[in-house]
Amino acid sequence: MSNETVITIVGNLTDDPELRFTTSGAAFARFSIASTPRRFDKASGEYVDGDTLFLRATAWRQVAENAAESLQRGMRVIATGRLRQSTWETTEGDKRSSIDLEVDEIGPSLTFATAKVTKAARANKTSGNPADPFTNAGREPATAGAGLGAGGRDPWTSQGMDEPPF
Repeated sequence: MSNETVITIVGNLTDDPELRFTTSGAAFARFSIASTPRRFDKASGEYVDGDTLFLRATAWRQVAENAAESLQRGMRVIATGRLRQSTWETTEGDKRSSIDLEVDEIGPSLTFATAKVTKAARANKTSGNPADPFTNAGREPATAGAGLGAGGRDPWTSQGMDEPPF
């Protein structure tokens, strides 16, 4: 959408993403990201930390499920999304507001870590071919032990494959 405030934040997760579901069944994950700026102080000759920004974030649907499965407290992440402001009134009548990040994309930062990426199955496609991991609806990698696909290959774990899956 136009005229939305889109930001990218790099920081550490303060807790494991908490996966929940709405009454209609849509997945969402809540977590917060702590980002502390660092700068070089010429006077002392050392790096100094600035004030930490704690930003609450919410991811929806497949991003939420993948984040909850892949990320955990303390991991350095890169997240991009849109800022959303919420306002409400307390029971005492005080007005409150908060600005949160509605996450569009999130992943681990590779500045100080490595990651092994596994492509997730897409639940909204159907081809009827059990050997096709990208169009086999409803089949999750953790429960895919029901046989090998074409050519004796397990499309979910690369077992029986002599070549990388990509």
